[in-house]
Amino acid sequence: MDGNGRWAQQQGLPRAAGHRAGVKTARRLTDLCGRRGIRNLTLFAFSSENWRRPRAEVGVLMQLFVEALEQQVAELSAQGVRLRFIGDLDQLDPRIASMARAAEARTAGNRDLNLNVALAYGGRWDLVQAARELASAARDGELDPADIDEAAFAAHLSLAGLPAPDLLLRTGGERRISNFLLWDLAYTELYFSDALWPDFDEVLLDEALAWYAGRQRRFGGIATGGDGGAGAQD
Repeated sequence: MDGNGRWAQQQGLPRAAGHRAGVKTARRLTDLCGRRGIRNLTLFAFSSENWRRPRAEVGVLMQLFVEALEQQVAELSAQGVRLRFIGDLDQLDPRIASMARAAEARTAGNRDLNLNVALAYGGRWDLVQAARELASAARDGELDPADIDEAAFAAHLSLAGLPAPDLLLRTGGERRISNFLLWDLAYTELYFSDALWPDFDEVLLDEALAWYAGRQRRFGGIATGGDGGAGAQD
């Protein structure tokens, strides 16, 4: 969800106004995805690298998380949304971490949409913490290292139990994944929009979904049914 700060600058507003607008866009997008039958949505809200931003800006972002948790969890739960927070929550203020875990518990029984919010998350951190858990299990005699395969490794990642993402959508014009879900994105289709996140709307979402619908996903195999057309992957 990239471009909040640039959007605010274009409007002659402080960066905090861009982040606040971005929260509203995230809420709208969640509703739109639910109405389109999408069952798994992951939002990259705050990366492990974002701690390097100015303290005042980090403080604004944390306050926005608190407000969102206070104001939106009940409504999301009523809509059948299950919340999961992925990332190193121990890095957060204890109050925010506690609120996040309470929101997870409150929505644990919902099944209409899995909404994963990446908070203090980094793809490299995710890989390291999975490796650490496996190493601990092997050290304690609970796991034979010879039994560690891709499935065993994936079971210790943040999105364990959920399907790999079909589509990565990044706004703001950048063409990179920025340490996001490094394992999970191995065969994900990557879509980059020049729109700044607060401007991302229903029309742009449907354009991204239409682009995805035209892709032919072969996962390393070969095309079937002719040459695959314009949407075929190399």
